[in-house]
Amino acid sequence: MTIKEAQNSVDLWIKEYGVRYFNELTNMAMLTEEVGEVARIIARRYGEQSEKDSDKNKDLGDEMADVLFVLICLANQTGVDLESALKKNLSKKTDRDKDRHHKNIKLM
Repeated sequence: MTIKEAQNSVDLWIKEYGVRYFNELTNMAMLTEEVGEVARIIARRYGEQSEKDSDKNKDLGDEMADVLFVLICLANQTGVDLESALKKNLSKKTDRDKDRHHKNIKLM
């Protein structure tokens, strides 16, 4: 699935099952909540915090997909073509950082 197809699929899902988009501020709060759920899993599973029994069966991929879903909702609501935006962003990062990380002694 391309990013454009994902944006279309989310839009169709919202129209069929979600009735309408939540407003942008609500979706921003939901995005923050979903990112927090990803952070909790990563902190406990890969970081130094101990993993609670209630967290051990959490599906990291599913939680990341929740983040992506809400991000796509926000993109759709604000007229952002994520596919074009990502291509532009990668080009910007390449121009800006093409040598930066190779010269970073902390990464060697």
